[in-house]
Amino acid sequence: MVVMKNKVNITYITGLVTTMVVFTGILFKVQHWPGAGYLLILGILLLVFVFLPAALISNYKSRGTGDYRILYIVTWISCFIVFTAMLFKVQHWPGAGYLLMIALPFPYLVFLPVFLIVTGRDKSPNIYNTVAVLFLLALISAFSALLSLGVSKERTLDSLTISSAYNRIEKVYAELPPAESGSQLIIKADQAIKLVDEYREIIFAHEGITEEQWVRNPEILMEPGNRKAQKARSFSGREGQLHGELQAALSDMIMMAENDPGLKILAPRLKAIFNMVHSRGEGYIFADPLFKSDVRPWVHAYLDGLEVNLKLIRTTL
Repeated sequence: MVVMKNKVNITYITGLVTTMVVFTGILFKVQHWPGAGYLLILGILLLVFVFLPAALISNYKSRGTGDYRILYIVTWISCFIVFTAMLFKVQHWPGAGYLLMIALPFPYLVFLPVFLIVTGRDKSPNIYNTVAVLFLLALISAFSALLSLGVSKERTLDSLTISSAYNRIEKVYAELPPAESGSQLIIKADQAIKLVDEYREIIFAHEGITEEQWVRNPEILMEPGNRKAQKARSFSGREGQLHGELQAALSDMIMMAENDPGLKILAPRLKAIFNMVHSRGEGYIFADPLFKSDVRPWVHAYLDGLEVNLKLIRTTL
């Protein structure tokens, strides 16, 4: 009796420690504090390989019958697959998508049938246990689905640092001596740069921020308050015109390079840099529907990169 009580106490202590480690890891992950990954890995390992086996073995022995042995084994396997898939997704490890594809249906296709068959043999079944299990499965599925669809804020904000890098490079180009402006391609590049600057000014005004705020902190566009304020504003109509004018200017640059024997090798590279494809009757058009999206940070990132590339092209001609 004393031995059983000690085992129960160890199970409770293990469960408490595991819970604290997992929730601390989640807190660190949400706050983007260092060490979050290690805490989550430790927490999942404790949960799957220490607490769950101890709890299942303890419960199995307390029943005094071997009827539920297969259920306990399947329960552990299901938990192992689901929590491993979640850990891989949260940590952005390779293979996370495939694991989630297995983890989402596994509890329903494997665990639930075994649970219903084993508990169906019980002469005094408890309907509340069945309902609780169904709710737990629904919760796990919903959480796994959100993980599979969602992109963490950390990765989203990391991607915005690309724009910060472009802005730093642009400052370097501003310190270089201006190139000769006799070439028609340089004139067209200057025109495109002016259109990019005007395009960005309109979008900044629409979003209620300044260029200095964007350069200093690109994450400002991801703040909920800013996103709501942005949706409440409307464009003046000039944005659509600028889109067409910018597309035409870049298209002209590509065709100028194609028609100039000395610059013919530059044409395919311009298409790749500008991310444009040939369209019959329209010259070249944007290959990516980025400008049709409401996700304005990516439009800014494209425009920042485009301006840097235009200035690079201008200095090398």
